[in-house]
Amino acid sequence: MGVKRIKPNIRSDRLDESRAFYRDVVGLAEQGGLDWVLFFGTDRREVQLSVMRLDVRAGVHPDVSIEVDDVDVVFRRAVDAGAEIVYPLTDEEWGLRRFFVRDPNGAVINVTQHQ
Repeated sequence: MGVKRIKPNIRSDRLDESRAFYRDVVGLAEQGGLDWVLFFGTDRREVQLSVMRLDVRAGVHPDVSIEVDDVDVVFRRAVDAGAEIVYPLTDEEWGLRRFFVRDPNGAVINVTQHQ
């Protein structure tokens, strides 16, 4: 099981202002998104930042997303460790298999795998 990337998720209800800031001030390229989430990054897939309203499916804001190559293995490890599963293992309509887990510091981690 390998980690492919780690991406911070900034919560915001000011998507237009965030778009201008991360694109025009910081210099990141806007890389699409949905009506509730924007992605910014570079030509390197590993360099990405998300700005989002409250996650529309989970109803919880994930502080960080970690993309792995086998989300089922990580889910089993989290359950076996007694970690709090905040959002169950789910196949999302936008092509991700994911779950949310709370880390020992209280941060919500979105563990994902592209399908």
